[in-house]
Amino acid sequence: MARFSACKTFATSALSLLAALLCATGAWALEEKRGEAAAIQSCDKRLCAILMQKDSHGDDLKCNLTKTWARSSIKEADSQKLSWGFGDAQCTVEINLSRAAVVAALTEDKRKLRLAPHTVHCVVEQDGKLEKVTATIAPKIDFKEGKADKIWINLKDVDGPVGIKATIQAAAQLADTLGLFHRRMIKSVNRYIERHCPSTYPQLVASTPQTPKAKPKPDKK
Repeated sequence: MARFSACKTFATSALSLLAALLCATGAWALEEKRGEAAAIQSCDKRLCAILMQKDSHGDDLKCNLTKTWARSSIKEADSQKLSWGFGDAQCTVEINLSRAAVVAALTEDKRKLRLAPHTVHCVVEQDGKLEKVTATIAPKIDFKEGKADKIWINLKDVDGPVGIKATIQAAAQLADTLGLFHRRMIKSVNRYIERHCPSTYPQLVASTPQTPKAKPKPDKK
């Protein structure tokens, strides 16, 4: 369930990783909430600044995001092993990423990035009705030489109608044990870091803080 299609946005990883579980076939048309796109763009830019400037000093990334998916966009996550027989979806999540942890993951040779649990609140169309679904995930990403190397959705809890709940649980297990979506998520995260941010916000490259040069020590007399 990237600027915000399944698994294309690292900034909203908690939401986009859950999004990867969805393959909708319903026909409900949920309306996009006012300000939805602007909030996503603002969060996107702030995360790109962290990723490109690699400055561990400053505020953590905190965003309150809502995203609405039409059936056609959710269907991108379809596969032979996973079928989602429901309709469109709309989810809200409060993103909270540690700036220091993200920068460390990008600058150290090897680093395990462990995101705090994020609870995603959704409404999903089922049989002409909008059903409430909540899922808590704590994504794990292993970085190697500044690139994402492994990803786990790490579903902690899900609550909702039996059919939707069972499908999400099965999908999360397939993803984390058999690697369903794994290659796609890895590619999406690295493409976001290496291509999306520099091409979308080239001005952030120019404003990247430079490490101050050490002042020469005075000669001892």
